[in-house]
Amino acid sequence: MLNLQSSNPVIADSQLGVVAGAGAANPATVSGVATKTAISLAIAVAGGFAGIGLVRALGPGAMWGLMIASMVVGIGAFFVTWRNPARAAWATPIYAAVQGAWLGTLAMVLDAVLAERGVTTFMHLGLQAFVITAAMTAAMLLAYRAGLIRANRTFVAVLSTLTIGLCLVYLAQFILGFWDINIPGIGLRDAMQGGKAAMWGLVINGVILIIASLWLVVDFQAIEEATAMRLGKEYEWYFAFGLMVTLVWIYLEALKFAFRAALANRR
Repeated sequence: MLNLQSSNPVIADSQLGVVAGAGAANPATVSGVATKTAISLAIAVAGGFAGIGLVRALGPGAMWGLMIASMVVGIGAFFVTWRNPARAAWATPIYAAVQGAWLGTLAMVLDAVLAERGVTTFMHLGLQAFVITAAMTAAMLLAYRAGLIRANRTFVAVLSTLTIGLCLVYLAQFILGFWDINIPGIGLRDAMQGGKAAMWGLVINGVILIIASLWLVVDFQAIEEATAMRLGKEYEWYFAFGLMVTLVWIYLEALKFAFRAALANRR
């Protein structure tokens, strides 16, 4: 039986039975989820280039609009697909495009900051973050397939608690940012100041990156159990949406980590 009540507020055992039912005539498959995730990633990359073009045309102020849009769309996509996985077929591409636009412009801005400080890197930060994200995804998949990590109730409970705490810290940093206040390890100002604060920020960023990556294990197990139950085909886009949420978080943390590491290597 699919046991996701403790790990995903959108999916509940009773809800799955009502919407899709076990033993669907046209069931979701792992390859189907992978294909739709790949499509979403391609849309995100295209959104990234579009976002960069938009900021170059309208100015840096457009980045704030993209950041706000990414948050609004992220929350909206959650509630749109809540109790109606079929809506994920159009909500997921929209989510991917907006998040890609924001992350693409953020990578461009951070590259510009490094250039202003005379810091050169082997490759652009956006590409570094992509490589890190791919590596973390592969590592989590291998660990899951090897049975080294399983998303049992204790695992999910601890991971959920840590994630909720991080969300509150991120919210606090967002609010405090209006008063130019930086929370060490969360905001990026400590990376540019150097010293012990910068190194601690790099370590904290690395820990958060690992926490974000561990959510992939929950996603993998949910997909495996859902396909074993032969849930409906509409769940392929739904699980692709779940994977995109996790991958966007991992990419964001990887981007920040690459930025911090570039500045740390300079000193």
